[in-house]
Amino acid sequence: MATTVTAKGQVTIPKPVRDLLGIEPGSKVDFRRAADGSVVIARADGKAPKNRFARLRGHAGVGLNTDAIMALTRGEK
Repeated sequence: MATTVTAKGQVTIPKPVRDLLGIEPGSKVDFRRAADGSVVIARADGKAPKNRFARLRGHAGVGLNTDAIMALTRGEK
């Protein structure tokens, strides 16, 4: 992925990279030089981004128990 550097030296981190690293507005990033001379971008806090399953946790709704979920899947009220 390529991006353009502005006159102020700023770049936009592509969305797939932000998603992969879990970078959100206000996040701090760290640029490191690897042994081979390449530059690596990482989260400055060192935390691993949430995996795709952890991001979905808690989306069933507040207060739904197993019986309520089963009723919804069966189309019952």
